Amino acid sequence: MRSSPGLFGQLPSNATVSRFFERTVANPELFSYGFETLTRQLRTRAWDAAGNRNPALSATAADPLIIDLDATLVTSHSDKENVAGTYKGGYGFAPFIASCDYGAGNGSGEILAAILRPGNAGANSAEDHIRVFHTALAQLPEGFYDAGVLAGEKVLVRTDSAGASRKFLWHLHSLGVQFSTSYTLPFGKAHMIDWITNKEYWQPALDQHGNGRTDAWVINATDVIPLTDYPPGTKLFLRAEPLHPGAQPTLVDVDGHRITALLTNSPRWHGPFLDARHRARGRCENRIKTQKNTGLGKLPFFDFAANQAWANIAALAFNLVSWVQLAALPDSHHAKAWDIKRWRYRVFSIAGKIITRARRNQLLLPESAPEKDLLKLLLENTGRLKQLPPAAG
Repeated sequence: MRSSPGLFGQLPSNATVSRFFERTVANPELFSYGFETLTRQLRTRAWDAAGNRNPALSATAADPLIIDLDATLVTSHSDKENVAGTYKGGYGFAPFIASCDYGAGNGSGEILAAILRPGNAGANSAEDHIRVFHTALAQLPEGFYDAGVLAGEKVLVRTDSAGASRKFLWHLHSLGVQFSTSYTLPFGKAHMIDWITNKEYWQPALDQHGNGRTDAWVINATDVIPLTDYPPGTKLFLRAEPLHPGAQPTLVDVDGHRITALLTNSPRWHGPFLDARHRARGRCENRIKTQKNTGLGKLPFFDFAANQAWANIAALAFNLVSWVQLAALPDSHHAKAWDIKRWRYRVFSIAGKIITRARRNQLLLPESAPEKDLLKLLLENTGRLKQLPPAAG
């Protein structure tokens, strides 16, 4: 890119980049504060440019903004600061990711927080869940706050069973935040499933398109399997479906059906809808994979603070593409579902030439470029971002 200043502008040298990361090591708190402030303002402007697709405008108690929390592993074979052995027998880091889900068909979502941790950090730590959740909250625009107080009913936290700790759920309850978390049935209560095996009391499960399934069922088991010391309003839903080929049966499987459970305090009571919304948590795995492809998968520095700054910049790179999908592409556009690799190969790699004609700079694109129409559409629509007023604060 340094060889094309007319296309990309004057780029910093390697020494400039090195000095930047040296300063982050010397003042990690200052960099984190500045980065979080910057990304919050960028997010506010990008969401405002999305118009009626603005996630802050559409978030309600019945249809809240979904924040997915999940940990992952990043392998590092060198003696970097704070690396440690992982539970999978590897060696490296265990970053904790908080991501925002726009919903199917609205883009890939975005990263709200990426907190780097040693490789031996536990996945079910309530303190880490609380920490990454509050870091994500600080990234939400003002539309989620009323006089500085979080409008918790507009936010739903979705996690795997590692987030089902009572301490974390009580913390969410104290903020008025909704939650939907996987739940591992205690073996002592597994026999209670036999009381509700009659499918007469179950409802057919839904797929992600809202269509009923004939081979999966959902039931509200709150009154059958009691919950102890959980926040008031917590409901327990069970899902039953036939074992997949090759799946190993467990002691809690009933009549050849795999039984899974989720806990939620959502004000909605339709079990199949709540189950389908929770199962969509799998999309956060795609966001983590994409963030690794933007830089999280290869942490280049020795200093932990520099690697944390690198993880934040990787999240920003992810979000820049997500904001383009949200604000600059029309509904149902095929590029809304693209991951970062497809953007690189089909759009970012298009060769072009800048010429000056009649005192105006013009970009020439080859007629054979497969996504030239998409690039032209992006250039036209992203101009709206420049016309928006600066974000407050």
